Amino acid sequence: MQLTHFSDPGCPWAWSAGPAFATLHWRYGDQLRWRLVMIGLSETAEQYQRRGYTGERQARGYRSFRHRGMPFATEPRERPHATWPMCRVVVAARRLVPDREWAVFRALQFAQFTSTLTLDEPEDLVAALEWLPGVDAQRLVAASLEPETEELFAADRRETRSAAGRPVEFQGRSATTPEGEVRYTAPSVIFTARDGSSLEAGGFQPVEAYDVCIANLDRSLTRREPADDVGAVLAEFPDGLTTYEVAAVMAPHLTAPDRDAAEDALISLAASGGAQRRPFGNDALWTSTAAATHALAA
Repeated sequence: MQLTHFSDPGCPWAWSAGPAFATLHWRYGDQLRWRLVMIGLSETAEQYQRRGYTGERQARGYRSFRHRGMPFATEPRERPHATWPMCRVVVAARRLVPDREWAVFRALQFAQFTSTLTLDEPEDLVAALEWLPGVDAQRLVAASLEPETEELFAADRRETRSAAGRPVEFQGRSATTPEGEVRYTAPSVIFTARDGSSLEAGGFQPVEAYDVCIANLDRSLTRREPADDVGAVLAEFPDGLTTYEVAAVMAPHLTAPDRDAAEDALISLAASGGAQRRPFGNDALWTSTAAATHALAA
């Protein structure tokens, strides 16, 4: 099944969907083929400034998302920044290192929501990616300015702004651009089965909404039960997961994720040498040391 995922590294709702998407990855694995489409929320920083956004207002807004589970920092930025440069970097990764596109997207989300980097400045975009294995940050940021990247990003923007009359507009989960175009909001997902039938989940949704879409399109897929071991979870996600993402993958059916239990288990795994903890905002990214060793050997 193909999942067309409309998103933007600058959207806190998209960032907050991380636990649901991690759960889908765990349940269905490679049976789901994800395709990222970059929305491009803001071309210039002035667009945010005209709407009254400041670094302080942004930081206060981030705090209001913390209860959804993903890490956020609340140190104010000097100024809000445009998201088009970040989107172009993601598209450049699609061109040059397609197997790292999702990792680059996630690294930019971490930088957006847990740092004070100004992510429409090339040097800060490089800094946001330098820690990420398997990525040449300088090359990607340079490639983000190439005509080939802009052409692909323009195609993404056109696709994103084609939501008029679609289910997401009917559901009230679309947005209207200043030019009057109806666009998908982040993190909208279109689920398309092998027979071409599709369902749309507009904007931020609980994991149950995504699961309903899949169940109604293709029940031939294998559906894995919730995990019961944090080591097994991290082994499936070489680039790591946040604490709440691990908790979501392990949550029994119709049970809220137990963040504290997941964190206790992750701490124990780290103490035994099986995991590494990289702090971000008010939480961390946990990675398997075994997975990292395997990746380096490969």
